[in-house]
Amino acid sequence: MSDLIVLLGWLGIYAPVALGALGSAIGVAIAGQAAIGAMLETDGGYGRFVGAAAIPSSNVIYGIVVMFALQQPVTVQNGGALFSIGGLLGIALFYTGVWQGRALASAIAASKSKTEIFGLALAPAAIVEGFAVFAFVFALVLAGGIA
Repeated sequence: MSDLIVLLGWLGIYAPVALGALGSAIGVAIAGQAAIGAMLETDGGYGRFVGAAAIPSSNVIYGIVVMFALQQPVTVQNGGALFSIGGLLGIALFYTGVWQGRALASAIAASKSKTEIFGLALAPAAIVEGFAVFAFVFALVLAGGIA
């Protein structure tokens, strides 16, 4: 049983990076596909589409920071905490990355024909980013309390 707890602790340390990277990759791919479509249908403003498509990549950065905050010798005493903090943050980063990509795809699609709404259309993606930041900050706070 103790070997399983230690294994789960190690998984918890690396889960934020792995799941954050997956969520970022999927989110960027979703938004990137919309950006490519928008570039085919518009005569300019391509940089804003590509820039918006890259926004979900922040989730992997949050995962890397928390991974370093969680990095410590894994024992039976701290394995559960490491797994819980890292695993739950990883799930949060995965989902926020995917949903942020979907929100950005909608913003990009809407701004193709009405360019003046581009900034406002990014608001839903920014709100989703806020949820990722909340999870990130709470994970850092909790990581500091692991003995």
